[in-house]
Amino acid sequence: MSKDKLVFWFEEVGQEHNDIVGKKGANLGEMCRLNMPVAPGFAIPTDAYRRFMAETGVAEKISKYIASLGKISEITQCEDTSKVIRSMVEKKEIPNYIREEICSCYNALCEKVQITDVPVSIRSGAPTSRPGLFETYLNVRGKEEVLQQVKKVWSSAFTARAMWYRLAHDIPVDSDVLGVVVQKLVNARSAGITFTADPVTGDRSRIIVEASWGLGEGVVSDKVQVDGFVINKETLEVIEKAIGNKTFCITCGKEGGIEEKDIPVDKQLVQCLSEQELKEIARLSKLLEECLGQPQDIEWAIDPDLPFPNNIYFFQTRPVKFATEKTRTPIDRLLDIMAKRALSP
Repeated sequence: MSKDKLVFWFEEVGQEHNDIVGKKGANLGEMCRLNMPVAPGFAIPTDAYRRFMAETGVAEKISKYIASLGKISEITQCEDTSKVIRSMVEKKEIPNYIREEICSCYNALCEKVQITDVPVSIRSGAPTSRPGLFETYLNVRGKEEVLQQVKKVWSSAFTARAMWYRLAHDIPVDSDVLGVVVQKLVNARSAGITFTADPVTGDRSRIIVEASWGLGEGVVSDKVQVDGFVINKETLEVIEKAIGNKTFCITCGKEGGIEEKDIPVDKQLVQCLSEQELKEIARLSKLLEECLGQPQDIEWAIDPDLPFPNNIYFFQTRPVKFATEKTRTPIDRLLDIMAKRALSP
């Protein structure tokens, strides 16, 4: 693999390329290798971020600005500093040769799925997992919008919560580098999260599924009510279920982006997954855990335009973080709150 490449299709990468494309892109590539149902897309490596920052001169400008501030000791200072730095980044033009590579791959993606200006999700992918610190943009259409949102993902290396995290952990404020994942968006009928072990108790004999109508962002951010299922990992039978009162969901906006939408009363207490979809999601999740060698936290969606089982798509996987393994500090709790606010539409 050439480290000079500026774009990689998911099929070209795997977990060994974590430092090149970031954890999210590397994991998506690994899932493709394992024949998991992954929506098509490509990863922009961390080197593209480095080149953009260096060749536009913005990296040096940011370093000088941060040095001029002295010691940052309050979260409000991070918020003010973030606005200044992100503006610096977003005002710069992406070098032409990087623009051309991204546009070429976006055009190829459109041709691959046979959709003009295919809607995509644009997500950050740092080599080190930083859940909730950087930004995601959904339902992005057209080359120019893709380029703008890629730049915004790069600038999100300097969100207030990301800067505060680095300061709290004695990491240089300008040290994170970001890869970017550009992936076909599924305008989901239903979506959710699977844990292949109970994240609260650590019980590895159970699979936990949380799901709701619409896009998965509502579930990830705890913004919507969910249907919850506990599944026996050996038999794949549902042993517990709790159907949530799902009054609204997160959907694609007509003009791009996402929006909240009320759920009709007659669907609010209806299970958002069929029994066969639930069992297939559990089966695939169990297989993924076996292939990767440890319990997984998986994001997935159901495509309303395809028949079962081709309607199931995985979007992300990462090792499960067990509550019993976490050491919670006031800073960690503050970061959680900030991340959830940032994920809200």
